[in-house]
Amino acid sequence: MNAKLKTHSGAKKRFKLTKNGKVKRAKAFKSHILNSQRKDTKRKRNLRKSTYADKTNMEKLTKLLPYA
Repeated sequence: MNAKLKTHSGAKKRFKLTKNGKVKRAKAFKSHILNSQRKDTKRKRNLRKSTYADKTNMEKLTKLLPYA
C-alpha cells in the first residue's frame, strides 16, 4: 500500500514547477519600505520579475511539492 504525500501548503503558495522541471519563485525584499529613499524605482521594477530557484535547493523543493 503506497502512502500519499501531502503537499506543503506554504510551498504551493510560493512556488510553481515549470515544464522543464525548474522551480519558479518570486524575488524577496518586495514587501515593505518601498519609499524612494530606500529602494529606487529601478530596483523595485526588477523585484517584480520572477526568477528560478537555485539548483542547490531543488531537492528540498521537489519534496515539498511532490505532485506539482
